[in-house]
Amino acid sequence: MRVLDETFVPDERKAEIRKRLARLKGQIEGVERMLEQNRPCAEILTQISAAQEALRGAGRVMVRNYLERCATTAIKEGRGQEVYDEVMDLVFKVTR
Repeated sequence: MRVLDETFVPDERKAEIRKRLARLKGQIEGVERMLEQNRPCAEILTQISAAQEALRGAGRVMVRNYLERCATTAIKEGRGQEVYDEVMDLVFKVTR
């Protein structure tokens, strides 16, 4: 089930997500370097935590976009129950 049949992510949001993903990519590469350099576990775990937060940040941007654009549009079109069902599915997916 999809509330909208089209993808609608404004360019400014795409840019924000790409920026976060670039940061994430750098952090993952940093973890790889740290492993090669045999860095202490605590330092590696700190870097992994930073990477996880960067990915969560990208997810938050997408959730906001979904609620502001996709869900709002569908509710205004009278498809509220469909939106609520999809939101519930998404909540369970993103909170696992």
